Amino acid sequence: MQSVETENQGLKRAYKLTIAAKDIDARVDQEVKRIAPQIRMPGFRPGKVPANLIRKMHGESLHADALNASVQDGVQKLLGEHKLRPAMQPQVELADDYAPGKDAQVSVSLEALPDVPAPQIEGLKLERLTAEIDAAKVDEQLNQLAAGQKRWSDAGEGHAAAQGEQVVIDFVGKVDGVAFEGGTGTDMAVEIGSGSLIPGFEDQLVGAKTGEERTLNVTFPEDYPSVNLKGKAATFDVVVKAVNTAGELELNDEFAKSLGLQDLEQLKGLLRDQQSQELNGLTRTHMKRRLLDQLAEAHHFEVPPSMVDAEFKNIMAQLEHEAGHEQDPAAAMAEIQNEVEDYRKIAERRVRLGLLLSEIGAANGIEVSQQEMNRLIAQAAQQYEPAEREKFVQFIQREPMAAAQLRAPLYEDKVVDFLFEKAEITDRPATRAEIEADLESEEGHVHGPGCGHDHAAEAAPAAKKAKGKKASATAESPVSETAEAAAEVSPAKKAKPAKPAKGAVEAEPETPQPAEPAKDEPGRKPATKKAKKAGA
Repeated sequence: MQSVETENQGLKRAYKLTIAAKDIDARVDQEVKRIAPQIRMPGFRPGKVPANLIRKMHGESLHADALNASVQDGVQKLLGEHKLRPAMQPQVELADDYAPGKDAQVSVSLEALPDVPAPQIEGLKLERLTAEIDAAKVDEQLNQLAAGQKRWSDAGEGHAAAQGEQVVIDFVGKVDGVAFEGGTGTDMAVEIGSGSLIPGFEDQLVGAKTGEERTLNVTFPEDYPSVNLKGKAATFDVVVKAVNTAGELELNDEFAKSLGLQDLEQLKGLLRDQQSQELNGLTRTHMKRRLLDQLAEAHHFEVPPSMVDAEFKNIMAQLEHEAGHEQDPAAAMAEIQNEVEDYRKIAERRVRLGLLLSEIGAANGIEVSQQEMNRLIAQAAQQYEPAEREKFVQFIQREPMAAAQLRAPLYEDKVVDFLFEKAEITDRPATRAEIEADLESEEGHVHGPGCGHDHAAEAAPAAKKAKGKKASATAESPVSETAEAAAEVSPAKKAKPAKPAKGAVEAEPETPQPAEPAKDEPGRKPATKKAKKAGA
């Protein structure tokens, strides 16, 4: 094989490979010898079919396989000789005029991962905000639990329903006098004032009595999930079947036992533990952001444009998805478009931090064990329907890049923990409200996979709030999973070229899709998509 470099600009590389026809033919000969004992042909004893007849019968497929294998081996050899680590899968094209018996001319183009400078991890200084458990918050959670465990009893005939009481109804919803699909129900329990139904529905049940029939006039919200109903006026013919009142519920050991616990103190202990975990998560998120800020400020190197483009597309897709759930989607999209360049800067920062954390992890022997990986796969498989889970597991097992992307968030956390151990950390008391306010002050930054927000210090402010609510890209980490995955996968595994059939591009492997979420119950207002709070 001969190779000639045709482009070397920044991280872009391109080469012309020449694979000799004799080398391809030699591979065909090897394959003929390998399969000869298995070939059966009338008039010949098993294993005695002449090689020329085997070539005549299977020559086309044997040659295609030999050509493909030669190209793949050639690309791998090229990467090894030039010590290249592709950022994305190399583009491989066979010359249009190729024909069997001729030398194969192959074009290879790629973007290389940069040589990341030796990470500066000495002298890191971080502040750890520590907050005490709030006893009042525990009491508030206890009251919320009690509110959710109300014991309802019949209020009796003639009792007029009031706020906080429960009404059991049958209903038929109509638009323009015609019942609509999904708008009919029986024995639905409605707590007046709970806000669980569309605006105006519950309020019109105040004063209702058992046996009474009412017609409620409502308007579906503009963001209602059903396209046929959003923004439309409707009526609901309602029959009141019962009015119930809630009995007094004491917060005592009996209440705790009704939840399967030993006593009230054990319940309070669980709530304190939950609050402690939440506070630890907020503290970690705060420290992680400050750590990433320091790393970003201290390291500047070129990153592959293709990786930045891929990350930018992920950010924009998530922003556009969330903008579609805003009260004014058009206004939200306009705000996003005004800040496109800022999001591109954030994408570049994510890619750079992903490569940097991978370099730190590799230099310090940080790995995700096979046991941990098995646990990640099992957890991820749970989001699929049972029939699709095995397909998902097989997909992860055969696709190194997909496995690396699944591994990346845990790998990132391990590297972050390592850096925490290296850093000089000082503690400062704070309240939960202070920590949350500090995190919320960065709400304008795009979220990333793991900690909720991305503190892109060098980027201009991200999309502003549209009518009091902001469209935010949500994922799990403030750095690019793609960047970490690319750095983790060896060239031998990830640089598989496309099959060299003329004009053909190797298809993406089919990936199982998660099960669709359950639709909102008819008549219930859509769940509000709250901006993701910072968490572990």
